[in-house]
Amino acid sequence: MSDGNTGAGTGQTDEMILAEGVDEEPVESNRRMFSGRAYLVIATLSTIYAAFHMLALNGVSISAWTGVEVPLLPQFPLETWNFRIVHIAGALGLGFLLFSAHAFHPDEPHKDTRIVSLLALALVIPALVAGITALGFARTIAAGDLPQMGGLTTWAAFPGTEIYAAEVWWFGIPLLIATLGAIVTGWVERRGRELFAASDIVLALCGVVVALYLVAIYGTAARNSVGTPFVPIGVAFAATAGAAMILELTRRVAGMALVIITGVFLVYTFTAHLLPGILAVQNAYSWQRFFGHVYSDAGIIGPTTAVSSTYIILFIIFAAFLQASKVGDYFVNFAFATAGRARGGPAKVAIFASGLMGMINGTSAGNVVATGSLTIPLMKKVGYRKQTAGAVEAAASTGGQIMPPIMGAGAFIMAEITGIPYQEIAIAAIIPAILYFASIYFMVDFEAAKLNMRGMREDELPKFAVLARQAYLFIPILILIVALFLGYSVIRAGTLATVAAAVVSWLTPHRMGLRSILKAFELAGVMSIQIIAVCACAGIIVGVISLTGVGARFSAVLLDLAGVSQLLALFFAMCIAILLGMGMPTTAAYAVAASVVAPGLIQLGIPMLTAHFFVFYFAVVSAITPPVALASYAAAGISGSNPMETSVASFKIGIAAFIVPFMFFYNSAILMEGSWFEVIRAGITATFGVFLLSAGVQGWFMGGRTAWFLRVALILAALFMIEGGLITDLVGVAAAVGIFLVQRIVRPDPDATISVRGAD
Repeated sequence: MSDGNTGAGTGQTDEMILAEGVDEEPVESNRRMFSGRAYLVIATLSTIYAAFHMLALNGVSISAWTGVEVPLLPQFPLETWNFRIVHIAGALGLGFLLFSAHAFHPDEPHKDTRIVSLLALALVIPALVAGITALGFARTIAAGDLPQMGGLTTWAAFPGTEIYAAEVWWFGIPLLIATLGAIVTGWVERRGRELFAASDIVLALCGVVVALYLVAIYGTAARNSVGTPFVPIGVAFAATAGAAMILELTRRVAGMALVIITGVFLVYTFTAHLLPGILAVQNAYSWQRFFGHVYSDAGIIGPTTAVSSTYIILFIIFAAFLQASKVGDYFVNFAFATAGRARGGPAKVAIFASGLMGMINGTSAGNVVATGSLTIPLMKKVGYRKQTAGAVEAAASTGGQIMPPIMGAGAFIMAEITGIPYQEIAIAAIIPAILYFASIYFMVDFEAAKLNMRGMREDELPKFAVLARQAYLFIPILILIVALFLGYSVIRAGTLATVAAAVVSWLTPHRMGLRSILKAFELAGVMSIQIIAVCACAGIIVGVISLTGVGARFSAVLLDLAGVSQLLALFFAMCIAILLGMGMPTTAAYAVAASVVAPGLIQLGIPMLTAHFFVFYFAVVSAITPPVALASYAAAGISGSNPMETSVASFKIGIAAFIVPFMFFYNSAILMEGSWFEVIRAGITATFGVFLLSAGVQGWFMGGRTAWFLRVALILAALFMIEGGLITDLVGVAAAVGIFLVQRIVRPDPDATISVRGAD
């Protein structure tokens, strides 16, 4: 007979386990599944890639550790541009080897594409020619024989020179032939899921060649010519190949939406001089100038890659360590034990669990897949319609992106773009996040009340007492929060939290030894590919905006609208942010919207933090906004409901998210700006406002269904609470009291309109 300590300590013997496998990474339909030596190669590359970032971000030098100079190993800290170029190259190499150009279907008949594979394999020759040439350039620059200018080596790649000819004929053209040829053959080539494709090997090689050339050239004075007509022709070739590979990898890992939007911006660049009105530019941009500009800190290796190469990958590593120690399973079980007994329990569990998981994993759709596979079937079981079950999960998972302290990755991009300290952004996000999740809670609670749902039974749930004794699994999150607010850098705080995750795992059955740690780094390397590709692709759009100045022209439109009505200007900004974000992951959606919309809002006199939060919120909720709602579509796939019906339902459930940004525009105290009294009053009245809004939308108020005119009155009362002034708040409260009295004393028939129609 075993003692009770085992179950109490681990929760494995005397409690029901509902959540298992939440931490397992979902396998995409086009991801290759290697075994044997092929798996060992990919696992090693993924581990090295993630560990490289952890070392580089913390400034760890191998030579300093060992006392031995190792020429082939990088010495940290790396120069910023070089680090970002290597960061993208590694993701391209891993991404092409791991993700096929097409989905794998078990029932698909085998196609003989050996001829295509041979053609793709032949493309290795031009790729190697370009690589050897780039290596020769690097050796020439490193030799120190070239003249210096301002302390930097000159790179005289002008037309008519030998260097120019070499860049065109021995580097640029072979590189483009290999890159574009491999992309095209990759669409046709068919290989088994467990095999490397020849075209993908060529693309991985081309990614390395691009990085090798750019690292060498950007170490010279040629960097100063980026964005001008005098940029070296080889940079334009390398940038063209690099951008093509980024677009292709984005298509493979994130779908066509972002690729299409990026393509529209690229077409605009070369046709803007032909367009009328605010879209026009004075002079046409040459291919050389544009692509010489786009692979710079104003484009691909600019703010979006700055964040993906630092904060995002660091927190992906943190999430991988949490997954390795099965903390995600604990989070979901804890949510069940805490909220499962309430009416409509699984829906409230989805809110709690998705908030915890979503702030870490950084993607709304990914969070839906991770937690929704468990919560959606349970919601259907207790009585929610399948589209409502999917909608609740989609809305809750989307909210994880605005949940501090991590907020997916949005807070880090906002800090990078605005220069506002991350800690201030995380603090400002507290009340808006509370408002969002409170509104979803009210919505699902009122829905459960209308349908007379029950909660889950005691025997259907994990034991709270057992899970409470495992609360130490929250320690890594707590260390992260405390370290951030003690003034540690985000990188140092994230590193400490990652180490804490490994240490805490020793108190669980899933102890992390050396093998588990290496496995976590491998998992992080794979998990990072999608977000890095998306950030780099968004960087292309940012590069277009910075070169053409189209963002400033949108700002002018907002200023004109503000002359008519400031509310109209805000509504227009909301529509643009949602439109730009449709079909795009949150990170890319915010990065693009921040470049186009936020500057115009700032010119209206809106504080920078408020303007960027306004844009960020609408970029986030684009994931549940019809007609293109990625999170809702992912949830519909699990619930078996119609995708459009699910997206409409999730839009309804998350309706407060479309109101909250206007709240903190009219009342900055919601973003923690003002005295403590103002902040607390704003938080309380805004929460009451979303309560009234939820009651009006759902038609359930203070224990009973409401008539249609009372629902309208509740929504109007909620809108009065938005403005944030004392008088409007009093009007809203008085209206709510009046509605309550009418509800209790007069008791109007909530089905009155239905009865009238029936009589007709």
